[in-house]
Amino acid sequence: MNLLAVGLGGVVGSLLRYFISTLSFGAADQLFPFHTLLVNLIGSYFLGILTGLNKRIPYIPTYISAAIGTGLIGSFTTFSTFSTEVVKLLQDHYYFMAFSYIIISFLGGLVLAAFGYIQGAGRKGKKVVNI
Repeated sequence: MNLLAVGLGGVVGSLLRYFISTLSFGAADQLFPFHTLLVNLIGSYFLGILTGLNKRIPYIPTYISAAIGTGLIGSFTTFSTFSTEVVKLLQDHYYFMAFSYIIISFLGGLVLAAFGYIQGAGRKGKKVVNI
């Protein structure tokens, strides 16, 4: 069941990522990798929410968490493309842009993951009733 759930989530995530890659940011598309930054930041936020929800609602079925976390979000985000784009920016001597991309990706991802986690976990002391 988990394998099928991850596969189905992966299909949805990769299609969403492809859709975002077709968006146009104008002339900026030529230099700065906005598409990858956008998917990685969105993915950090939603994985944070899922992780927080798993803490607050411990009885979420494993196949649901796997489908969303590993399948959908895992196929939506991309570290390999991020790494390759940084290398390309450095090779093309866009040093400031490369390091800006690294910092925005790293700090933005951490902040959004933390914010998502806090939202997913809910307020401190708030209990979910098991039915």
